[in-house]
Amino acid sequence: MSAQDEQFQAAAPGPAAASADDGMTWWYRWLCRIAGVVGGMSCAFAGLWNCVTINPLNIAAGVWMMLNAFVLFLCEAPFCCQFIEFANAVATRADKLRPWQKAAFYCGMAVFPVMLSLTLTTLFGNAIAFATGVLYGLSALGKKGDAISYARIQQQKQMDEEKLTGALEGQA
Repeated sequence: MSAQDEQFQAAAPGPAAASADDGMTWWYRWLCRIAGVVGGMSCAFAGLWNCVTINPLNIAAGVWMMLNAFVLFLCEAPFCCQFIEFANAVATRADKLRPWQKAAFYCGMAVFPVMLSLTLTTLFGNAIAFATGVLYGLSALGKKGDAISYARIQQQKQMDEEKLTGALEGQA
C-alpha cells in the first residue's frame, strides 16, 4: 500500500467521524469554515505587511500571523493546501476536535501576535481569526432551548423544592 493510499484512507470519513454529531447545523458549519478562510487571508496579508519593518517584535508578530494563516487554511480549507502531503490528514484530525477545542486553539493563536506587538495591523489582521474561534465557542454552548421546555424545567424544580420543604417540615 502506498503512502498516498494510506493518506486517502485516513482522510475518508469513517463511521466514527459520521456518528460524531457536535450539534452544528450545516449552514453554521459552513459559516465557521468561511470565517476561517477569510481569517486566514486577513492574517496572511496583515502578517506580510507587518514584516515590512525594522522592529523585531513586529517581524515576529508578522511571522506568527502568517503561521496562523497557514494553520487556518490547513484546518478549515485543505483544498488550498493540496500540494502538501499531510493536509488531508491534518484536516481530518481537526474535524474530529470538539468545537470548544477549536475555539480555544483559534483564539489563542490570534491573541499571541497581538501580545507581541500591539498595532492596528495585528489587531485587524487577527480579528477575523479570533472571530472564527468565537463562532466555534458559541457552537460549543449548544442550541437555545424553547420556552415550553424551560417552563417544564422550572415547574419541576418548584415541585421538587415543595417536596423537599414538606419532607423537612415532617421531620421537624
